[in-house]
Amino acid sequence: MYLINRRQFLFLSTGTAIAALTQCSHNTNSVSSIQPANLTALTTSSNGLLETALEARPGLIRLGQQQGNLLTYNGQIPGPRLEAKPGDTVKIHFTNKLSQATNLHYHGLHIPQTGNADNIFLSVPPGETQTYEFTLPKNHPSGTFYYHPHLHELVAEQVFGGLGGIFIVRGELDDIPEIRAAREEFLFLKDFALDANGQIPAPGHMELMRGREGAILTVNGQVNPTFTIPSGGLLRFRIVNASTSRFYRLSLEDHPFYLIATDGGSIAKPVELRELLLSPGERAEVLVQGKRPPGRYRLLSLPYDRGGGMGMMGGGMMGGMGMMGSSAPISNQPDLIATLTYKDAIATPLPLPEKLIPVETLPQPSKTRRIELSMLMGMGNGMVMQMAFLFNNKTFDMNRVDATVKLGTIEDWELVNVDPDGMEHSFHLHTNPFQVISRNGKPDPYQAWEDTLRIRANETVQIRIPFRDFTGKTVYHCHVLDHEDLGMMGIVAVEA
Repeated sequence: MYLINRRQFLFLSTGTAIAALTQCSHNTNSVSSIQPANLTALTTSSNGLLETALEARPGLIRLGQQQGNLLTYNGQIPGPRLEAKPGDTVKIHFTNKLSQATNLHYHGLHIPQTGNADNIFLSVPPGETQTYEFTLPKNHPSGTFYYHPHLHELVAEQVFGGLGGIFIVRGELDDIPEIRAAREEFLFLKDFALDANGQIPAPGHMELMRGREGAILTVNGQVNPTFTIPSGGLLRFRIVNASTSRFYRLSLEDHPFYLIATDGGSIAKPVELRELLLSPGERAEVLVQGKRPPGRYRLLSLPYDRGGGMGMMGGGMMGGMGMMGSSAPISNQPDLIATLTYKDAIATPLPLPEKLIPVETLPQPSKTRRIELSMLMGMGNGMVMQMAFLFNNKTFDMNRVDATVKLGTIEDWELVNVDPDGMEHSFHLHTNPFQVISRNGKPDPYQAWEDTLRIRANETVQIRIPFRDFTGKTVYHCHVLDHEDLGMMGIVAVEA
C-alpha cells in the first residue's frame, strides 16, 4: 500500500470509496412506532439484584423538529437508566432486533472481562438473546458509568445510530449531606445527523478520518431541554459524553462548575471550573450553585479544535465537509446544549461540601510501557483510498495480545500521540481504571480515577494502572469510535 500523510490526503479526489468499510444498512422494515425522545425509564436494584430486559431495535425518534430512523434500546434514546449498588448482582436479558450483530459493553465498570460479564468479544447475532450477568465488587466506587455496543468495526455506526444508556452505581458520594440535598439531573450528551428523509447519512472520507459528528445536539434525546434550580440551592449535573466523536467544551453562563467526580468516582474536594472539557466516553459530575438573579442561562459547548489540520475545512476548501459527506460543519460559534432557569427558592442556602472522598495514592509501578498513537493513509488496490489508526504501528488483530500483565501489579503506561499535525484522541481502557500522573512531564492536578482521557498531538500522558481482581483478555482503544473501528485498539491479557 502506498502511504501518504494527512496533508496530502486532504487534496485527493473525493469520489473514491473506502474498500472494506461499507456500512451495513439498518433494517427499517420492522421499526417500532414513533417514540418520544425524552422517555426516562429507570430500573433500580432490589434486594441485591438488578434484573431487566434490554432490546436493541430500530425506532422512529423525534429529535427537535426532525424525525429520525434511529437505533434504540427498548424504543428510546437514551436507553433505560440502570442503577445498582456495590455488591449487587446485575442480570440483563439482552435481545438483538437489529439487522446486524451487536453486543454490550459496560463502560467504566470494574467487573469481570470474560464470560457473560463485560466481554466485548461476545457477538449477539440478529434475533438472538444473550443474558449478561455479573456482580459489582463490594468496594466498587459510586459513580456515573454507561453502556453501549462494542462489536469491532460496527461500534461507530451503532453508537452514532443512537445506542447507549446510563449506568449509575450508588454509594458513598451520594451519602454526603450537601450532595444528597442537591437536585440531581442527568445529561446524556449525544449528537446526530439526519438527511431530509430522516435517515442517517453514510459517512464520507473525512468523517471516517476525523470521526463522524452531527449537527443535531441532544441532551437525554431532547434538543435544548430546560433544567431548573432553586435560588440558594445546589444542582448536581451527572454528565456523560455519549457521542461517537464530538468533544464537548461546556460552559454555563454566569455560573462556575464545581467538579466533584470524574470517570471513576469522587475526587478529594470540589474544584471550581469555568469550563469542562469532555472527550468521547468521558464522564464528570459537577455542582452548580443557585446564586445568580432569576433568569435563563445557556449551557453551551464552546468551539474546540481537535487538531489534524481541520480548521481549513470550516467553510473553506471543503465548505464544511460538504464535498466529503454529511458531517456537521466545523463552527467557530458556540452550540446551545440546554437552558437553566431559576424556580422557587429555599429558606437556607445550601453550601458546597468542603471535602469529598480521599483519592488513593498508588505505589510506584513495577513496569512502564510506551504506547504510540498514529495514523496511516494510502492507496490500495485499484487506487482506492484506505486509512488506518494504529497503536505502536499496528492495527487491531483479534488473535494478537499486545500487552501481558500480571494480576495484582501496577504499571505505568506512557501514551504518546506521535503525529506532529495529528488529531486529538480519546484513550479508553476497559475494566481497570487508572490515575493520570502527568501530561508532558507536568503533574496532573487531580490524579483522580479515570478510564478515558484526551491525548493531543505531540503530547505524552503518563497513567498509572492497578490491575486488580480479574484475569482474562480485554481491550484499550481510541474512543473516537471511527478510529477504533479503523484499527486503533489493542488487547491486554491479565494473567494470574
